[in-house]
Amino acid sequence: MPYPAAVAAMERHVAAMARGDEGELVWLVEHPPVYTAGTSARPEDLLAPRFPVYRTGRGGRYTYHGPGQRVAYVMLDLRRRGRDLRAYVHTLEAWLIRTLATFGVRGERREGRVGIWVVDESGCEAKIAAIGVRVRRWISYHGIALNVAPDLDHYRGIIPCGLARFPVTSLAALGVRVGMEEVDAALRRAFEESFGGRTREAAPPLALSADVPS
Repeated sequence: MPYPAAVAAMERHVAAMARGDEGELVWLVEHPPVYTAGTSARPEDLLAPRFPVYRTGRGGRYTYHGPGQRVAYVMLDLRRRGRDLRAYVHTLEAWLIRTLATFGVRGERREGRVGIWVVDESGCEAKIAAIGVRVRRWISYHGIALNVAPDLDHYRGIIPCGLARFPVTSLAALGVRVGMEEVDAALRRAFEESFGGRTREAAPPLALSADVPS
């Protein structure tokens, strides 16, 4: 799905949630190759704009989205789930770690570095999943990006998340060959384990969908 169309649809849904007209939702999408700049993006981190570049309201610096990467836009009502942004990000991390464990991959947090990291047999660290969120009126949006089997060469046009000394990796690069449907199923299971189906104020049931309304 084109990146601008997904952001526009997400903005509409978040506004409707704030009015009480729509419920919580997670969209699982895939984009054509793009670079996106978060609120902390620095011009020097854009090395070669070989793909369209979009400025976005999420936190963080530059990242890449493209085929072979599962992007999840997470629209949750934090008024009902507890108004704690740090706890929310921590739970997003737990969601990714559980998902990776499904495929025998140990995902880890790193102090001072957003996202989920893996360590290979030689001890080298690489980033396998990015996190970038925004909250408006305690409604969350934007979300996570998990590298399943993207073209990692596409990251060479940016300094991902401003961390020049750390590479990025993917499930495929780690030797884990899985399809997007398998990853989606793992994400769904791990989401329930991480966030649960209930909220503090009995919010409506959460829907996870791969179909983004136009």
